[in-house]
Amino acid sequence: MYSREGPAIVDQATIHNRRWSILGVLVVSLLVVVLDNTVLNVALRTIQDDLSATQGELEWAINSYTLVFAGLLFTFGLLGDRFGRRRILMLGLLLFGIASAVSAYAQSPEQLITARAFMGVGAAAVMPATLAIITNVFEPEERGRAIGIWVASVGISIVLGPVLGGALLERFWWGSVFLINVPVVVIGLVLIAWLVPESKNPVPGRLDPGGVLLSIIGLTLLVYGIIEGGERATVTDPLVWGSALAGLAVLALFVWYERRSSHPALDIELFRNPVFSASVTTIGLVFFAMLGTFFFMTFYLQIVRGYTPLQTGLMFLPFAVAQTVFSTLSETMVRRFGIRAVTATGLSLVAISLLGMAFVGIDTPLWILLTLFFIQGAGIANVMPPATTAVMGAVPREKAGVGSAVNNTMRQVGGALGVAVLGAVLSARYRAGVDDAVNALPAGVRHAAAESLGTTMLAAERAGVVAQVRGPAFAAFVSGMHWVAFLGAAVAALSVIVVAVFLPGRSARAAPSPSGAPESPEPERART
Repeated sequence: MYSREGPAIVDQATIHNRRWSILGVLVVSLLVVVLDNTVLNVALRTIQDDLSATQGELEWAINSYTLVFAGLLFTFGLLGDRFGRRRILMLGLLLFGIASAVSAYAQSPEQLITARAFMGVGAAAVMPATLAIITNVFEPEERGRAIGIWVASVGISIVLGPVLGGALLERFWWGSVFLINVPVVVIGLVLIAWLVPESKNPVPGRLDPGGVLLSIIGLTLLVYGIIEGGERATVTDPLVWGSALAGLAVLALFVWYERRSSHPALDIELFRNPVFSASVTTIGLVFFAMLGTFFFMTFYLQIVRGYTPLQTGLMFLPFAVAQTVFSTLSETMVRRFGIRAVTATGLSLVAISLLGMAFVGIDTPLWILLTLFFIQGAGIANVMPPATTAVMGAVPREKAGVGSAVNNTMRQVGGALGVAVLGAVLSARYRAGVDDAVNALPAGVRHAAAESLGTTMLAAERAGVVAQVRGPAFAAFVSGMHWVAFLGAAVAALSVIVVAVFLPGRSARAAPSPSGAPESPEPERART
């Protein structure tokens, strides 16, 4: 709902006329945040040389951002509903810009890890606020299209990260991948202050500090366990399963606490709505398959095919093109065929693309890879917009921040789980297949060299036995990649079943609010 507070009131007609400009500003704000999830990957080797960072420190330069981001998404969604989404959005962007500048000039791995964690705090404030504002600015008849554009920007950002990072590294030092955020943030803050209306829950009720604290602890422990499982390529380590189980236990306590609270941070009754639950589950499963795929395909393209980071990023452009085109058309498809048919078709395309990747070899023609990326992008573009619209449609407007937070938390958890689980499967299959190849290496480095394709080839280069090791190592990696692709396809197929059972057909376009109350047709006026 729009706030009546403040001296300057903007009438609803003005907001309506500005709505697409507002969406543009929100998309740019989101783009710079999501971009940072992938842009760092291409700079890791340079950072390692410049800061003398260990492999573990490099991993935490990435994971500190993801961990804090995922752990605080729900909290900042609540804060936006209570204190104003524009206010929280601007605060998050400001913190993100400052932390980006600090990251660019970090003098040690510890400084970089800490700065990246603060970037995660800022990103957690930005992402749920953008979707919540869209829900309040756009009326239901246009909201699906606006959310489709919002979703497309996420897909574009994931692909644009390696392209932008590779282009910057060809001309500048590694800090440029962070410093590029600063002018975008400054411009974004000015435009938000000028264009974006403030909105909040007009009757927020009492605070729920106990629920908020439990959500932070539970999500952080769960994501930490998932990340560690991916890095260690095992679930048997006590730190991995202990953290994940502790996180699940705390989240179960959170659900128990919220069900008995008179002023819950999260209305658990939301999950009784099958459309809401199925949509949230689908979002998590799609990101599981998508980010897990990007994880192994990046290594395949850079090491097996020998492409530079920039060339690798450009290979994913068909995915971004398909996302851009089909995300904006998904609302029209839903109106014509229904959310169930469109989402199931999109998930089927994702499954087909992953199944195709299960047959990719060392010398597969590039046009086949580009086609598979395009199909996957088209599939996801027909899943995410309708699923996200269904999630936001099931939540009252005044609690849009909570709906956005749940939606984005599932994205992060699903993506982290995809990288961890599929990465662990790939690592296990690779280690089992590369044993004979590493016998050509000195005995003291064989075990460490078998951990990944990158470490194998680096050890082979140092030992001067690249020609002996390359063929068997590449074959072992591609074999592991096939297993991962089959598993990803199975997850996508499972999602089709979830959608077919729980999402409504053509006759029911929108999900009702869990409370049974319809969306307010006349939102309160906003202030700038």
